[in-house]
Amino acid sequence: MDTMNPLAKQLNEQIQKENPYVLEMLSELGKQIYFPKEGILSQSAEAGQKAKKYNATIGIAVEKGVPMHLEVLQRNLSAYAPKDLYPYAPPAGKPELRTAWREKMVLDNPSLQGKNYGNPIVTNALTHGISIVADLFTDVGTPVIVPDKNWENYELTFGVRRGAEMVYFPLYNQGGQFNSEALLEALLDAKEQGKKSAVVLLNFPNNPTGYTPTQQEGQTIIDALVKAAEAGINVVVATDDAYFSLFFENSMHESLFGLLAGLHPRILPVKIDGATKEEYVWGFRVGFVTYASESNAVLSALEQKTMGIIRATISSGPHPSQTFLLQALKDPQFETQRQQKFEIMKARANKVKDILDAGQFSDAFDYYPFNSGYFMCLKVKGTTAEAVRQQLLDKYQIGTIALGETDLRVAFSCVEEENLQEIYDSIYQAVKEVQAVQV
Repeated sequence: MDTMNPLAKQLNEQIQKENPYVLEMLSELGKQIYFPKEGILSQSAEAGQKAKKYNATIGIAVEKGVPMHLEVLQRNLSAYAPKDLYPYAPPAGKPELRTAWREKMVLDNPSLQGKNYGNPIVTNALTHGISIVADLFTDVGTPVIVPDKNWENYELTFGVRRGAEMVYFPLYNQGGQFNSEALLEALLDAKEQGKKSAVVLLNFPNNPTGYTPTQQEGQTIIDALVKAAEAGINVVVATDDAYFSLFFENSMHESLFGLLAGLHPRILPVKIDGATKEEYVWGFRVGFVTYASESNAVLSALEQKTMGIIRATISSGPHPSQTFLLQALKDPQFETQRQQKFEIMKARANKVKDILDAGQFSDAFDYYPFNSGYFMCLKVKGTTAEAVRQQLLDKYQIGTIALGETDLRVAFSCVEEENLQEIYDSIYQAVKEVQAVQV
């Protein structure tokens, strides 16, 4: 018996007609999911347009014509109207915010000019956006191809939650550049194993290493993805742009999303970004998912399916933080203040590089190439990163993150520039102390 909802069928047929490769990319959940056309939210939206006398549809309380609220809350938020704080935000997000973020995206990524892509859909920050991609495009055994230096949450989101097969390739080649050859090899291996589709996760600036490819390296990534698509594998390319705009040196200063848009029918670009890291509002939990496709019908269907996932999980994102962000984006001081913070972050990154390039630490650790973002990564010599991490905590009261056997991540983003020398001197001392004990 066919149990698929007619709305889901309709969306799938819409995608099949426009681009059958995208339908092949969808997981079983992705095929089954839909946004209810006749549910509470759609009926409430209709009532919002027509029920001018009394609107008794949605589960909020109203008093004297405005959303009911406690004065102990509103007095601290008096700059904002209750209607922009207390009601539910739409599942796809506040419409004005979606428009404002799309405009910002085009300004930040000139390569999007003339490309066809959807309206950003608001997520509960980037982890939620990544989770939506996992739900829509991965099943048990779907290859998820990521660099070997990556954010550990990918494993939880794709591997543990969805049962996808995590496939790792070296982030750097022998020359310390992005390893596009290994990316292509991983995709072709998936094809040889009989996989129709794969997900590629590209996170620039990279967490944990703080690396962003150069323009030339970016083109090699594009070339690798096109070769894979031409070989017959469908590729969902998710650009995790969490640390976007924090580009300090000669690297790409745009997301790969703009270059991927319209590239090949077998390549579906998905941009995952947000205000979290870019605008220094970690606790606001406002992110976005944006799809690119030559077909508006495909974009519409993917938006409906994404709204279905949102409705089935969090229902909608927080309204107040969307309002706060929207007001900030509209403020004439926004870009000036954003640039001021960028300069602080850039100065910290440059200071770290100056400290490390002085050469006095080479018997304790090397560092992986970095040029952007919040982090950089050391490669510890003669001991383990975990032993060094523990020594730094116990003796120096300094916190770092140990990754794997040798890698130690340092977030220069949360250390004042004048304190960075002490951090790296202490790491050096900790490595030497642990080395001495282990001899």
